[in-house]
Amino acid sequence: QKNSCVLPEDLKNFYLMTDGFQMTWSVKTDDTPMPLGSMVINSVSKLCRLGGSSVYSLPSAPTLADLEDDTDEEGNGDKPEKPHFDSRSLIFELDPCNGNGKVCLVYKHAEPVVSLDTEIWFLDRALYWHFLTKTFTAYYRLLITHLGLPQWQYAFTSYGVSPQAKQWFNMYKPITINTALLSEEADSFVNKLDPNKVFKSKNKTPVLKKKQPSQPPGSQKSHTSMTSTKTSSLAGNSSRK
Repeated sequence: QKNSCVLPEDLKNFYLMTDGFQMTWSVKTDDTPMPLGSMVINSVSKLCRLGGSSVYSLPSAPTLADLEDDTDEEGNGDKPEKPHFDSRSLIFELDPCNGNGKVCLVYKHAEPVVSLDTEIWFLDRALYWHFLTKTFTAYYRLLITHLGLPQWQYAFTSYGVSPQAKQWFNMYKPITINTALLSEEADSFVNKLDPNKVFKSKNKTPVLKKKQPSQPPGSQKSHTSMTSTKTSSLAGNSSRK
């Protein structure tokens, strides 16, 4: 009511279920937990409008509208028209991104009446706009699939994520950060299993037993006579005892 606009239906349903969302997760390095992922959707009370106030709390301080670069080409080709900090657009902060930028809900046509056409945009620290999704539902899916990794929104910019953030992506989301490789080689991340090799019966080679050399008959007779002699001598010893 304050800004004379209506929330999009999917975002309205989200706020009817929960007043905002925040989830963080950590990794353990040297037995010490280190905060890493952060997923945030501001509550209704924190849906602050951007562009209406001064950047600095000083008299005659410039606003975001004063700092906006009007020389950018807008709406050329497939590129959507960028938001404006002045009265032409209404911009609300959804996620402060831990100081790495801002994810914003944008009403692109606010004059003469605020339209229901909303989009989700990312505003980087240099005040450049980057389109993310058409709907809040699509953005929420992106937020979950990227695990809230640091600077994940920069993956949708022309300059990409920082080298440090890329290391975390390679560890926890390798397919996401290697989308070009995935499009070129569709089977590069697929485990290939050949059932013929797995369940192939192994032919065991029979072990040939070595035949002992046959002894001549004379040696067998002598062995028998020696055995009988030892037996008789043992019997004699036992009888003497």
